Amino acid sequence: MKYLLKRSALLVLLTVLVTVAFAQTGKITGKVTDKKTGETLIGLSVKLDGSAKGASTDVSGNYALTGLAPGKYTIVFSYIGYQPKRITDVDVQNGKPAIVNVVMEDAPSQRLAEVVITATARQESVNSLYAAQKNRAVISDGISSDQITRSPDKSTGEVLKRVSGTTIQDNKFVIVRGLGDRYNNARLDNASLPSTEANRKAFSFDIVPSNLVDNIVISKTATPDLPGDFAGGSVQIITRDIPAQNFFTVSLGAGYNSQSTFKDFYYGPRYLSDYFAFNTERQLPTTGFPKNTSQTLSLTQEQSTAAIKKLPGVWNIGNSLAAPSQNHQLSLGRVKDFNNGGRFGVIASLTYRNSQTTVPDAERTYLFYDYDDRVNQFSTAIGALANLSYTKGKNKFSFKNLYNRILEDRFTYRVGSDFTRSSDLQYYAFDMLQKGLLKTSVEGEHTLGANKNRFTWNLAYSNVINNQPDQRKIGYQRTITDRDNPEVPYLASVLSINKENNRLFSDLKENIYNGGLNYQVPLKISSQPATLKLGAGTQYRTRDFAARLLGSVLNGFDEDVQTRPINTLYGKDLVNANYYRLDEITSLTDSYDANSLTSFGYAMLDNKLANKLRVVWGLRAENFNLKLNSFRTSGEPLNVERNDLDLLPSANFTYALTPKSNLRASYYRTLARPEFTELAPFAYYDYEVLAVRQGNENLKSTNIDNADLRYELYPGTGQVFSVSAFYKHFNNAIEPSIDDVNSTPTISYYNTKQAVNYGAELEFRHTLGFLKDNSESLNNTTIYVNGAYIKSKVNNPANAGYLRDNRPMVGQSPYTINAGLQYNAFQNALNLSVLYNRIGKRITSVGGQRLENVWENPRNVLDFQANYRVIKGKGQIKLNVSDILNNQSLFYFDYDGNGKYTPLQSAPADPNIRQDEVFSRFKRGVDASLSFSYNF
Repeated sequence: MKYLLKRSALLVLLTVLVTVAFAQTGKITGKVTDKKTGETLIGLSVKLDGSAKGASTDVSGNYALTGLAPGKYTIVFSYIGYQPKRITDVDVQNGKPAIVNVVMEDAPSQRLAEVVITATARQESVNSLYAAQKNRAVISDGISSDQITRSPDKSTGEVLKRVSGTTIQDNKFVIVRGLGDRYNNARLDNASLPSTEANRKAFSFDIVPSNLVDNIVISKTATPDLPGDFAGGSVQIITRDIPAQNFFTVSLGAGYNSQSTFKDFYYGPRYLSDYFAFNTERQLPTTGFPKNTSQTLSLTQEQSTAAIKKLPGVWNIGNSLAAPSQNHQLSLGRVKDFNNGGRFGVIASLTYRNSQTTVPDAERTYLFYDYDDRVNQFSTAIGALANLSYTKGKNKFSFKNLYNRILEDRFTYRVGSDFTRSSDLQYYAFDMLQKGLLKTSVEGEHTLGANKNRFTWNLAYSNVINNQPDQRKIGYQRTITDRDNPEVPYLASVLSINKENNRLFSDLKENIYNGGLNYQVPLKISSQPATLKLGAGTQYRTRDFAARLLGSVLNGFDEDVQTRPINTLYGKDLVNANYYRLDEITSLTDSYDANSLTSFGYAMLDNKLANKLRVVWGLRAENFNLKLNSFRTSGEPLNVERNDLDLLPSANFTYALTPKSNLRASYYRTLARPEFTELAPFAYYDYEVLAVRQGNENLKSTNIDNADLRYELYPGTGQVFSVSAFYKHFNNAIEPSIDDVNSTPTISYYNTKQAVNYGAELEFRHTLGFLKDNSESLNNTTIYVNGAYIKSKVNNPANAGYLRDNRPMVGQSPYTINAGLQYNAFQNALNLSVLYNRIGKRITSVGGQRLENVWENPRNVLDFQANYRVIKGKGQIKLNVSDILNNQSLFYFDYDGNGKYTPLQSAPADPNIRQDEVFSRFKRGVDASLSFSYNF
């Protein structure tokens, strides 16, 4: 025993000594780029001045000088054809990397090649930032990991609303330049991301935690090496790669919502697995249960009773006080520098989020409806990220993995009146949705030959699930004339399968395979540097979707049964006594399978027409093949096929007016393709919008011609001023349509012959130091404002009797405003941020023959964050307060046409004159959260 204790004590002592030894060394890392082109420089020599110690930049332009004692160093950078650069005052501290990014200037003559440029580390960091901002090939906007850290945003969806010209719908779907999710695409680490929604082309950005992101860039113009299926923006999310230093961080957080936390929270069946985003208790039975409608309708009463018993049978409504939200994360980073110049890095992370929120009084008062909804939502999200990278010399390999799973369980209780049926209503909806994304990719980056040709490749696989297990809906009715008669009860609508008595089970599975090759060759054209880039690749998607609509139907009218409360309405005593039979109305249209193959090739030239004029131009070709198999309502097989070849030219001009400013102009052609769901005949009733949604097999792809103009100025580090204008012309634009002649509207999609979208954007970011010289507090305070003014026009289907002949595009706001004030103190230990967001009114649901468009009213959103580093910088306390003003969310019908919501003052003299009506009105409450993280 004593021997064991001695061995253990010795092991601990050795561990401490090794840790201390490693802590007493530091390193210098960074990236080296060309000042004019922004390209990384490979194989460049990096040496410590006065020492033999040195390194070379790898295939990504990165370098690392390791094993350095604490102190100040001078580094010398040299490369053939470039002026040498000497960086002084590089401060290396214990166990902490000094990051020095450098830009190199080419030497037009041998005399200049011998002149050494000298700068301090701080000055060079500013220079590298200028170069990165000025040398982008396209018009783009983005947000860095530093800006993400200083915002109260927990997910990528929340972060994106800070980007100029960008708004977020439902807190997760991105709208760029007024164009909805259909006209945007998303990429994660150079691979296209699939749609995570069953009924729209949209990537739920809320499934990517913001602290796993290195940076986000939204390209608003196209180059041939970008996917061609966007018109608003191409969102590129880059997750963190090789860390600069080892770290292990634990973050724990809790949140409070002013109208939910510690208040009544109602819910349906709850299982322990729900807290981990997995629910297996509410799935459709797989054995001993009918497989389709035909089998269900042929069951005997005994067989029907046995089948009902196999269905999830918990109808109790639970009640508790809503718990505070939780947001926890473990993050690990490891980096190893080898003696042979190789470098290996790992970043891994586990994330957990849970919340219980309530909207206690969502009002719906329009047409024939007068409803009040109480919406309770339980949400859990788990996430995991594991990135591994190895780089040595001219080669880099990366293996990146992301997994996210979200469970949303919503219970809605609705009371009110439906005047089409002259009935008062009590309505219950139990709606669970499980979404998952698994993405894995392998990437390579290589430099070939003495000419520094660059070859990159990637292979990726993604799997998406969207599972809706046992969406239950049940309604009770009573005639309005009996409203004041206490002897007349509400009766459950259980005599048939209908909008108010059904159980929906749906399951979507999608697999996506991506592969791409890119080859880049440096050239000289008219003595000016140029780059030729060629590439090809493919994406193959498969999807299987199936839904079943069934339920328990009472064998005959029985007031005693129909007046039972919901927890005993389908009680075991009634089922065992054969009061119910299993019924089903699933049709052949309720399932489909589909696949698509998109193949592309491109050629792009990045060259200078003059010393200050740069053009990035070329051609991209995409061949798109789609097949979808389902059935028509008549029972005939439905086979939808598309085979399109699209040629997509683009040209991006950049003129360097001064060393700190650019003038940009662009033309490019892009497209938008219909999603599988939009082509499928599947129809389902959406109880939230009181309408049926259905696809249209005749949809065509949209072709879009785009033009942009932009002036940008970078006056200092992290500072920018830009103004942009853009114009977009759509042929066969895909837009929602509505047939609302009947009491239950049907929402579908159509191709409008043409549509236009145009506008202007402004962005300004600057420190306040210019207000007073030598003021430390003002120098540490940054103000930023970005905004957009946008207009669009779409013609509604002709000769269809619509109330409006034309309208703006769905989701397009006439203006967006983002503003913020950020303050840093105590050498960045304290960060304070105040952020403001507002969007103009926009259409969320299109109007038709009887209903006007549904408009979302503008809201003022004010957020605050305080971030303070403690325990020698290893700990961090973060306070977030979101939506401080808690403005009402209002969705309305603008029948008086005055461009705003006008509350009803009194009944109009003419009953044919309709006044504004409320589609939905509610508040979400103020969110406050406190978190603590510690880096071991």
